[in-house]
Amino acid sequence: MTDVTEHRAARPRAEFLHRFSLRDAGTLIGLVVILAVFGALVPGFFAERNLINILQQSSINACLALGMTLVIISGGIDLSVGPTAALSAVISASMLVAGVPFPLAIAAGFAIGLVCGLLNGVLVAYVGLQPFIVTLGTLSTYRALALIYTGGNPVLGLPAGFRAIFNGSLFGLPLAVIIVAVVALIAWIILKKTPFGEYLLAVGGNEEAAYIAGVPIARTKIAAYAISGLLAALAAQILIGRLGAAEPILGNLWELDAIAAAAIGGASLMGGKGSVVGTILGAVILGTMRNGLTLMNVQSFYQLLATGLIILAAMLIDRVTRGRG
Repeated sequence: MTDVTEHRAARPRAEFLHRFSLRDAGTLIGLVVILAVFGALVPGFFAERNLINILQQSSINACLALGMTLVIISGGIDLSVGPTAALSAVISASMLVAGVPFPLAIAAGFAIGLVCGLLNGVLVAYVGLQPFIVTLGTLSTYRALALIYTGGNPVLGLPAGFRAIFNGSLFGLPLAVIIVAVVALIAWIILKKTPFGEYLLAVGGNEEAAYIAGVPIARTKIAAYAISGLLAALAAQILIGRLGAAEPILGNLWELDAIAAAAIGGASLMGGKGSVVGTILGAVILGTMRNGLTLMNVQSFYQLLATGLIILAAMLIDRVTRGRG
């Protein structure tokens, strides 16, 4: 009886190690290699201040990429995360400048992100439009709304008290990093320990089979897009808290970075596959690359080129591994 019990207890551990080795170990090794390369090429790269700076710079993309990962796992895509963040940012910022209490202004920003995500989800799940087309359309719509709301002008002069919320530190780490770490933990629990996580994997893996099994497909997709919208709003709050201003053009090409982080981390754009740990590692890889290239005085458009090539490489790797599976 004891042998049977030990065997059953060992199975989850073995399964965890197997999954980690397949999905995340390669990403972790890639991060270590990139760190080693920049450590050799850039003096002072491993200084504590620079490493913390990498984590802080990666936190916003990690926040977006976590929501993007859930959407991708469900078989969708969200190209509107940047404009969603911009709309959330300018509305929160304008309320703060007008003297609205911090909690109400922040709540309004989150509400905007939630509504944007819900609209995407409803159009995909109930209207039956393709996720790429829906979020491409709302990308332009949300960006236009942000520009119209502000007249194309930035919102300046955010209160110091609000900025302190996202600019503080705890245990030597920026609060933004800690907030995103908590969000990542929650996302991991959702994906691994809840029925909703199973629904996401089922819907993205085989929607027809999920429907036959009784999975609430429409609600699952809507929830994924809603979470993506909320996390875009959170990323917006972190950024405007750091900058002390909000611009309607905020978040340009954020969707590319979020997709890249998710893809590097093992998410498949075909759906049904993704990793929270891998996504976080992917975001840190992108943040490390940009930090190292900036310190080496490499121009920004080469950094954009590197991001695009990484997405293509990640998709090729996914294609090969799926073919073997």
